[in-house]
Amino acid sequence: MADPRPGDLARLTALLAAGEVLVLTGAGVSTDSGIPDYRGPDGRARNAQPMTYQAFVGSEPDRRRYWARSHLGWARIAAARPNVTHRAVAHLEAAGVLTGTVTQNVDGLHERAGSQQVIDLHGRLDRVVCLGCGSRRPRLEIGLRLDCVNPGFRTRVTAERSALRPDGDVDLDDAAIEGFRVVDCRACGGLLKPDVVYFGEQVPRDRVRAALEALDRARALLVLGSSLMVGSGYRFATAAARRGLPVAIVTRGVTRADHLASLRIDAPLARALPAAVHAALGDDAGVARTA
Repeated sequence: MADPRPGDLARLTALLAAGEVLVLTGAGVSTDSGIPDYRGPDGRARNAQPMTYQAFVGSEPDRRRYWARSHLGWARIAAARPNVTHRAVAHLEAAGVLTGTVTQNVDGLHERAGSQQVIDLHGRLDRVVCLGCGSRRPRLEIGLRLDCVNPGFRTRVTAERSALRPDGDVDLDDAAIEGFRVVDCRACGGLLKPDVVYFGEQVPRDRVRAALEALDRARALLVLGSSLMVGSGYRFATAAARRGLPVAIVTRGVTRADHLASLRIDAPLARALPAAVHAALGDDAGVARTA
């Protein structure tokens, strides 16, 4: 994997040193924490069919299959730890460099790294929402309830043999899922769903509005670890371009917004961002120059 070119690193450093940057992050930020992304460096989708909103609400077997796989996968998501890129973004926020961080990820690792001004565009896996009454409960609570109605499921099914998927679930065959029971909302009996935006579901307007307001306060947009193939992320690159703001993109492989980028760094994030943060903020940045 190639290191970033010195000239590009200097330009990224200058962009950060100037301040008022909005950061937009994607799945590539969390791959160093062991959470897979949806696309490889060539921009093509990996062989991981995501759950759609229509399938979740419209098919009891699909919903039961998802909850069984997600119930096992969640333990591995919850055990993931922020990596050097998450910490670098948190240090930029603490130094007053950012107008905010907008993330397409649902793992909560930016907050766990110390970032506070985070807009979780696609929601959070550590919460569960009722589609009936709208109440939200911690994922831990729902996990305990699933354990109660599915005794022995965790010990009977060996999830460690299965690859973690970008949705936070694991691959299981139908035989392993047979008999798995889901739980419903205790308040109204409605369907429970992880509090994330599925494919085919709209991002809540208040989140989009808050992100665009953060972009209005910014002098530049910095995209980290995202191919921007999904419209909910791509819209911020086009919005920045319409405002005449420079768009810097640091990620492996091609992106949908390469034609909009004033700075494009095709290199591992762990080798690019911490070094630029260190150069922009000095020895007190608190992050390693490289992973």
